[in-house]
Amino acid sequence: MLKSLIGTKDFYKRVIALTLPIMIQNLITNFVNMLDNVMIGKVGTVEMMGVAISNQLVFVFNLCLFGAISGAGIFGAQFYGNRDDEGVRHTFRFKIIICTVLTLLGIGIFMIFGKTLVSTYLQGEGNVTDASASLDYALGYIKIMIIGFLPYAVAQCYSSTLREIEKPILPMVAGIIAVVVNLVLNYILIFGHFGAPKMGVNGAATATVISRFAELLIVVTWTALHKNNTPFIIGAFKSLYVPGVLVRQIIRKGMPLMLNETMWSAGMAMLNQCYSVRSLDVVAASNISQTFFNVFSVGFLSLGVAIGIILGQMLGAGETEAAKDSSKKLIAFSVTISIGIAAIFAVLARFIPLLYNTTPSVRTLATQIMLITALVMPLDAFANASYFTLRSGGKVFITLLFDSVFAWCVSVPVAFVLSRYTSISVLALFGAVQSLNFIKCVIGFVFVKKGTWIRNIISM
Repeated sequence: MLKSLIGTKDFYKRVIALTLPIMIQNLITNFVNMLDNVMIGKVGTVEMMGVAISNQLVFVFNLCLFGAISGAGIFGAQFYGNRDDEGVRHTFRFKIIICTVLTLLGIGIFMIFGKTLVSTYLQGEGNVTDASASLDYALGYIKIMIIGFLPYAVAQCYSSTLREIEKPILPMVAGIIAVVVNLVLNYILIFGHFGAPKMGVNGAATATVISRFAELLIVVTWTALHKNNTPFIIGAFKSLYVPGVLVRQIIRKGMPLMLNETMWSAGMAMLNQCYSVRSLDVVAASNISQTFFNVFSVGFLSLGVAIGIILGQMLGAGETEAAKDSSKKLIAFSVTISIGIAAIFAVLARFIPLLYNTTPSVRTLATQIMLITALVMPLDAFANASYFTLRSGGKVFITLLFDSVFAWCVSVPVAFVLSRYTSISVLALFGAVQSLNFIKCVIGFVFVKKGTWIRNIISM
């Protein structure tokens, strides 16, 4: 059994070759986001809460885009595995169209309902003046951030397609340059260095928007200049035509992924809202924990993306037995990585909150939340790897049940009831909700083992 979970040297070389660029890009992005967060934390707790709430809501929009892109990406990876450049081109066009529509819809929602959405996170115990100030900071931050929604969406369409055709280096380079731009501008605009105005929270949002335009410029320019290596872009914008048959297939097989990612991210936002009911300190402490979790978890989370691509290519090439065998090895590899990461995260949990200009109570609470997070990290890794395995074969209904339906039918109800109708501490509440991931892992194990996800969807 142990041998079935361990691959060959060549197997891991391929996995690492695809995962490493994705991981480096995500690591640098999340590391710079961490530095941004620490910079805002140096300004003050109220400002940090405003940005944290805004980013929680923007996260839902980003995951909605990710779901739409990933839905089409299932077909893109399999088309590439079948050496069908025209198929990849059509999926790329579909991504551009759907992401443009979603971006316009997202901007409308934030403009109309932004204040209401932010206010739901500011109902816990705490200073009323602080809550009002956090609301103002959050709304100002969002107003600027929506300017960067469309360039971010289009850049992700390019980056995801490049990864699907095994050209992950360019998205990595573009991401690195973008986050460096973001970091430098944050330093200048948040604190007012080099003669620039001291913009605080608005400076952080402005820096992010500029960095997203920079990332878009890089991926578009490079792709256009290297058409021999990126044949999908040749004639991609001569029309917006996508075959009706493919559109129906993507909508039937892929769009539920968008629904899943949107519902899942909204579920996570709802969980954080339930935690925030206890006090405003929870908002700040959760923000610190989540920010650093994003940095430490890039290893196994990036591997999940690679799992979807690798297995999708195998299925597209008709290598069903290889895909089944590889899935076990990839899941085991992901969990192994997460155990080491969790140990490091737990050791550093005591020291990380000291980077912030906040109260002792927030620091203590952040450390305790991080320790719980480290404890359940291997469960997160197993669930994440299982999700991308199931998704690679287009089993959208199963992934929907496994991910977002589980969140809304299990995690959210438990958090809602415990936060509203009991007096348990926020740590007990957080621990109880996180422990539910064990149930999710059991479900994932059963679905993966049954092998119903092993399908070539482009030949159906």
